Amino acid sequence: MAVCEEDVVKDKKVPADFVVDAALATAIGARTKAGKLACAQAFAIAETAQVAPSIVGQTADAVGVGLAYCQLGLFGYPGHAKGWDTAKIAERPVPEDLADAIRAALDVDGKLHCIHAWQVAAEFSIPKMLVAYVADQMGIRIVQCQIGAF
Repeated sequence: MAVCEEDVVKDKKVPADFVVDAALATAIGARTKAGKLACAQAFAIAETAQVAPSIVGQTADAVGVGLAYCQLGLFGYPGHAKGWDTAKIAERPVPEDLADAIRAALDVDGKLHCIHAWQVAAEFSIPKMLVAYVADQMGIRIVQCQIGAF
């Protein structure tokens, strides 16, 4: 099952040699609401700062800001187990070859990396959450978030 529990994110540790960039920390602080940074905001910060999304994720971890509103719908949606509940993703039509595309994108351990889920979504011109939802229904675990959440 596609899993990422918020508690896993809370327990994350940054590398001992990680140095917090003050400008990134300020950008994160400016976009944080209730101690959480929406994943889409983290990607926007990374693009603006021209750094890898993982650096924004590590900086958020270092300054005690959690991530929320995962773009795949896996965590950070208060009152709902998954984001696809609020977005009514289960009601959307599923492209005929989506399951095959997801299977083709799996790593050798049968897991779907976030970046590959995003690529499948782009290939089919569908929401990222729909890919995550179908992967979950298929019992596939999603791993390697670009921001470092899981």
